[in-house]
Amino acid sequence: MQKLVTLQKLMQQTRPQTTTKLRLTFDSPQLDELFPAFQTGDFAVLYGSQTITNIMAQLCLRAGLPIEQGGLESSVVFIDAANSSTLPAIYQAAEHQQQREPKEALEQIQTLRAYTAYRLHWLIIAELEQIIKKSEAKLVVISDLICPFLTANVDDHEARAAYNQIINHLSNFAKKQGIIIIATNLPHENNSRTRTLQEITTAKADIILRHTKTPYTSDIELEKHPTYMLGVMDYTPEIKTLSDYY
Repeated sequence: MQKLVTLQKLMQQTRPQTTTKLRLTFDSPQLDELFPAFQTGDFAVLYGSQTITNIMAQLCLRAGLPIEQGGLESSVVFIDAANSSTLPAIYQAAEHQQQREPKEALEQIQTLRAYTAYRLHWLIIAELEQIIKKSEAKLVVISDLICPFLTANVDDHEARAAYNQIINHLSNFAKKQGIIIIATNLPHENNSRTRTLQEITTAKADIILRHTKTPYTSDIELEKHPTYMLGVMDYTPEIKTLSDYY
């Protein structure tokens, strides 16, 4: 049920299309009106409750679908930055498929792990370009990007400087390479460092989506977008598999 999206019926929420931009859709009646699609060149951040892991799992699987079905016909580079729950969620979603072997879908997802701030920084700044060229992936997913920079073995100044460099690089890299980059930030302690890094994220990301869950509500909000109208929708996760798309 729609909760709040003003003027959605009066305004067409689409950006001018070019033949060079591909689109990745949620294919969800609850989300499509609020957020029709990611486009190549976008750097997006999803944050909030653990539900975003399931949302991201479905996007990873959808990336391999044909373009006419809202996919990218592409492999995915998945970077697990904090031993997060997104990767198991991808496995679980793939196992629910009925018309395609889970192994076939998972083979399209190249998984990399970087559990320290130093390793993640090097991977993104120094190695990601070659990984993209080799894999020809059109989607890069980074799970819990903020987490490695919250540990005690990285001081505040170093964490802020390195994280800021990564965020700047990802924003420019998505546009330069013509790919979609989506990072997630899972719930963490609300301290000064977390708030500072979240402010950097908000300033640099093109798109920000937040999922909020309480005992009584489950909402997804489009907090930032260069052209789509911002708003919030009631959102109950749908469990979909690739057999729903073929």
